[in-house]
Amino acid sequence: MLDTIGFKTLDQLTEQAVPKNISLNKPLDIEEPLGEYELINRIRSIAERNKIWRSYIGMGYHNCCVPHTIMRNIFENPGWTTQYTPYQPEVAQGRLEGLLNYQTMVSELTGLEVANASLLDEGTAAAEALSLCYRQNKRRKLLLSDKLHPQTISVVQTRLNSLGLQVEVVNVFEADFTNRDVSGVLFQYPDTEGNVLDFSQVAEDAHANGSLVCCATDLLSLTLLRPPSEFGADIAIGTSQRLGVPLGYGGPHAGFFACNQSLVRLMPGRMIGVTRDAAGRDGYRLALQTREQHIRRDKATSNICTAQALLANMSAMFAVYHGPQGLKDIATKIHHFALVSFALFHRGKSPEASSKKLIAIKYEFSDYEGFTAG
Repeated sequence: MLDTIGFKTLDQLTEQAVPKNISLNKPLDIEEPLGEYELINRIRSIAERNKIWRSYIGMGYHNCCVPHTIMRNIFENPGWTTQYTPYQPEVAQGRLEGLLNYQTMVSELTGLEVANASLLDEGTAAAEALSLCYRQNKRRKLLLSDKLHPQTISVVQTRLNSLGLQVEVVNVFEADFTNRDVSGVLFQYPDTEGNVLDFSQVAEDAHANGSLVCCATDLLSLTLLRPPSEFGADIAIGTSQRLGVPLGYGGPHAGFFACNQSLVRLMPGRMIGVTRDAAGRDGYRLALQTREQHIRRDKATSNICTAQALLANMSAMFAVYHGPQGLKDIATKIHHFALVSFALFHRGKSPEASSKKLIAIKYEFSDYEGFTAG
């Protein structure tokens, strides 16, 4: 390469490429190198200066307690450490069975007929849901609730605006579907402020005018709430992070996607199915893979359908570990804490003000320093 561009050494190339005013011709002023033991101690001493606080940011990200058996046997076990497609199902039966549990959990909690084996995260799952609405209805307008998580709105706008689609952020209870120009609508249940609202009328108006209904939801909340299918949702999406997956500074987490049977051929990602082998034994396989690596590109439903299989399996095993009643107990405890927190932050307000809060509250600090001091 040097011969081709006319230089004899890398130093000559560097002298020509790097401006003189930023070139450093002396050794860097750094300490002598440390051994591994000394380096670990140095890092530990720096880390000990941090103050560890609880995070109450929320908006789809909630810390959780991961059972040690899941942490040891799945999360820290290199045999599970892949989020990629099990192209050889005969050597991945354990992972596939775990993902089938994940699909079953998502389907039962959302009340929808089919679920895939996970997606990248909630934001991209939302974009996939609205892309499905466009593929189904061929209308270029899509509506987003103004009470969605802000990061979800940003991801959807980035993905769909680049496709030339019209994305509008609105109050969905005032949305007008009568022009029959809306492919789909997406709202949050419970919303980003923790409110549990009834979207039955929104879904009815949308369906009456040929629009699909998408619901971003929280699996743990659905152990106490009625499922989205009961008020007319065609698609449910979200993240399963709070079911046994650490926060990890915001990711990675497993998104989920569920829909009606009539939309299954438009659903992105992969779906695990059950079959029988030549000996009559149950076996698990990839039953549906509508992505561009598996079928003709022009027929693919998506080109960004990464499955977070490791994290989806953690959530599936978290549900198996606690069982249905255990998950309800966790959700009930969180609901109790949310009500107590609401009462502390909103002194003097009537009890009815907290009646729609399930697992989250919103509080705006006008005097943050005074609050922390008091």
